[in-house]
Amino acid sequence: MEYQRTIQNEVSLEGIGLHTGNKVRVRFKPAMGNSGVNFIRVDMPDKPVIKAHIGNVIDLATRPRRTSVGKQDIEVQTIEHVMASLVCLGIDNITIEIDSNEFPGLDGSASPFLEVLRKAGIREIEEPKKYFRIREALWAEEDDASIVILPADDFKISYTLSYSHPILKAQYVSFVMSEEGFEKEIAPSRTFCLEAEAEKLRVQGLGKGANYENTLVVGEGGIVRNTLRYPDEFARHKVLDLMGDLYLLGIPIKGHVIAIKSGHPLNIKLLQKIYSHYLKQQEAGIKSPAYQVGSVGRQLDINAIHRILPHRYPFLLVDRILELEEDKHAVGIKNVTINDQFFLGHFPQRPLMPGVLIVEAMAQVAGVLMLSKPGNAGKLAYFMSMDKVKFRKTVVPGDQLRLDVEVVKLRSKTGQVRTKAVVDDQLVAEAELMFSLVEV
Repeated sequence: MEYQRTIQNEVSLEGIGLHTGNKVRVRFKPAMGNSGVNFIRVDMPDKPVIKAHIGNVIDLATRPRRTSVGKQDIEVQTIEHVMASLVCLGIDNITIEIDSNEFPGLDGSASPFLEVLRKAGIREIEEPKKYFRIREALWAEEDDASIVILPADDFKISYTLSYSHPILKAQYVSFVMSEEGFEKEIAPSRTFCLEAEAEKLRVQGLGKGANYENTLVVGEGGIVRNTLRYPDEFARHKVLDLMGDLYLLGIPIKGHVIAIKSGHPLNIKLLQKIYSHYLKQQEAGIKSPAYQVGSVGRQLDINAIHRILPHRYPFLLVDRILELEEDKHAVGIKNVTINDQFFLGHFPQRPLMPGVLIVEAMAQVAGVLMLSKPGNAGKLAYFMSMDKVKFRKTVVPGDQLRLDVEVVKLRSKTGQVRTKAVVDDQLVAEAELMFSLVEV
């Protein structure tokens, strides 16, 4: 069983708020199980407590370019970096005392928060850890920005940043949550703004604690008085912000987020939809995994698929097996993202999944079905023929392919199956495939 976490010892740090310019000291303290993340404004009478929760998020129109929580006239601003650090370390419960209204900007990244929380040490609490597993696709969009979350066995973010600015051209980042990966690939990325935006922020009374060291200022000719830590640091920082925003659900999420040009407002819109579904599941008493497929057959995660199929990146086109009934049928899924390698050339201006790869994805599910049989372990499934292949609709980034395979004939050395690929209950492709099962 996996247990909840808190920190072992009290630790603190201090700095200046990025927007307010206020000096601030933050103290992190251990907390009891099931208490969640709570901010205490120790500079105010009665030391009011604000829970880090979607229900307390302040309208982002009044607090632009950051995520803030509050109630009545009490607030804590710019919480996204510390929240992302808590996600990374798996910290479920913590008390955070703060003596001003904004978290310190520090170097503009999450690394200082991660460092100080690690110094505190991590301990388990004898309470079972809770997750919210995404059961169906949820999305939000605004103008040319969009964000969707799909069922998955872990927490993954695929982010596309693309603006007309010559420095902020297309950047793609895909990240599966892990402590080591977050520390090296995401946490050091810093907040950024356009040089023209910086002046507007000053006029609005914001960015008082910002400087060229803690904020990447992007001019027409490049980064002003600073250098990048990564070529795609801007997209990485968007992943950082998104992680922190989504932790305002109150428990970690299992799902795959695919975002295009999303920022704090759109992140929160998606989170509101997630929270609505969370409440519905709570009311219904649903505690099942991400997919409910009935009692027939069994499910396989990506690790189990790796043990059956020889395919690896970039040619493994099955993310999960939802149903598997020996000698009869199988159902798998492929989450299609802009980060799939084939989109680099097919086509850059209008990305479409090649039809031959849709067939290949169906074939790989068939391969799992045939090679999972004990007598076929260690064999390879080679194509013998493809018949009645038809493509009905295009498949684009953000789609989830449901791949259905039905056995027609299965012998010791050959197999014949009938397959179809579906997106949102609409048929996109179908085929009849024949395989030869070959000893390695």
